[in-house]
Amino acid sequence: MAGPLELVIIGGGTAGWMCAAACAVRLVPAGVLVRLVESEEIGTVGVGEATLPQMKDFNDFLGLDEVEFMKATQASFKLGIEFVNWGRDGQRYIHPFGTFGRPIGEADFFSYWIRARRAGFAARLDDYCFPIVTAWQNRFMLPNGDPNDVRNAFAYAYHLDAFLYARYLRRWAEVRGVERVEGRIVEIERDGESGAVAAVRLASGARVAGDFFVDCSGFRSLLLGSTLGVELEDWSHWLPCDSAQAVPCARSEDFTPYTRSTRRAAGWQWRIPLQHRTGNGYVYASAHISDDEAAATLLANLDGEALAEPRVLRFKAGKRKLAWSRNCIGMGLAGGFLEPLESTSIYLVQMAIMHMLTLLPGKEGVDPALPAEFNRVMDVEYDRIRDFLILHYLANEADAPLWAHVAAMDVPYTLAAKIERFRHRGHVQAYRDGLFGPPSWQAVFVGQGIEPQAADRLADALPADLLEQRLNALATTIARGAASAPTHAEFVARHCPAPAP
Repeated sequence: MAGPLELVIIGGGTAGWMCAAACAVRLVPAGVLVRLVESEEIGTVGVGEATLPQMKDFNDFLGLDEVEFMKATQASFKLGIEFVNWGRDGQRYIHPFGTFGRPIGEADFFSYWIRARRAGFAARLDDYCFPIVTAWQNRFMLPNGDPNDVRNAFAYAYHLDAFLYARYLRRWAEVRGVERVEGRIVEIERDGESGAVAAVRLASGARVAGDFFVDCSGFRSLLLGSTLGVELEDWSHWLPCDSAQAVPCARSEDFTPYTRSTRRAAGWQWRIPLQHRTGNGYVYASAHISDDEAAATLLANLDGEALAEPRVLRFKAGKRKLAWSRNCIGMGLAGGFLEPLESTSIYLVQMAIMHMLTLLPGKEGVDPALPAEFNRVMDVEYDRIRDFLILHYLANEADAPLWAHVAAMDVPYTLAAKIERFRHRGHVQAYRDGLFGPPSWQAVFVGQGIEPQAADRLADALPADLLEQRLNALATTIARGAASAPTHAEFVARHCPAPAP
């Protein structure tokens, strides 16, 4: 009689322990033997400390207590991402985790705003979005659950210490039956007949065999790339930044409930406020700036005293041509990398995990339909995010060499078509699969200076004076709702204060 399915996760870090924790919930109770192999000798990259609202869904899937999780990871709340100088110098906007406006008539709210904007009586698009108005005031509150209240028309995410999150999930997963194996991998065995991964051998001489493997080995892509030979699809011609430097600094008094991304001459700088410190980094194209110049720029633009020396990371934008090959799935950096401009790194790990749990084969082997479907949905996820990131670069008026290059480059036809539809009448197609709905695209289009030439004709049916009255009333309601929220610092101190590290 065949034994239980054996699943082996290669590598810890955020991706590895997120996968292990999800397996502890769904697979271990079903009798699957789950082991994670990692070495204390090998550090983790820790790409992102900013997340998307889907991470709350993942934590809820695990059954984590939000307050305990936030205390353990020094987390703060996030209502969106602020972009500074991205369209043109002196401008800033927020990509929010919420909708713009409320229903007014037969057309969608954005169409009414376009009509009012062109007629000269609309306020900024920001003024009709509760999470944006709240974020600008450094305030935060939880959604109140009332579908008729503007204070419920948003979601939220987290800023967190990725290293602490991985450590927290490790404790959580081990208690629930995931076995951790310490050791550095020195050899990978493949089945002589099928070519599938059969086992890994460790420097200690130990052998860890499995039926199915998850590669969370980071940029090395030890199984999917190096062993199974799955090539990287290179997107650096669209996303030319290939380096980053990261450094923490002392926490600032400006404790924002949003991530900040500031355009620099050769890339962009992130700012992520945690409870115990602020995370910072400069993502840049090495063809346009030296490492020393990038470090100097980063250190000159911190909110507080640097707590370490900048750490350099190298990468190439793109994804593996197959996310699932033979009996192995690549997750996180092992499967691909897209710069953290829109905080999508942890989201892509989450999506890979959830699809894997749905499609995981049994002991009898891999049905070709399973990897085909997994690769299809992960291609959609990466492609949609790729296009969204390219839009940020394309719509700019900067005169530095990098920015002149990206503003003039050819873009994927999928993005070109979306831009054309938006310019015509403000149309943004809602995806059935993949990330970023219409409000996200609307925020970036308008924030970076791309505005429609006309509105949906359905928006013409409402008399102009009535439309102006309803827009004014909505902006007033949102402003009052935002003013009723405590500051972000007050809310965190009351709800989830973390102990000093």
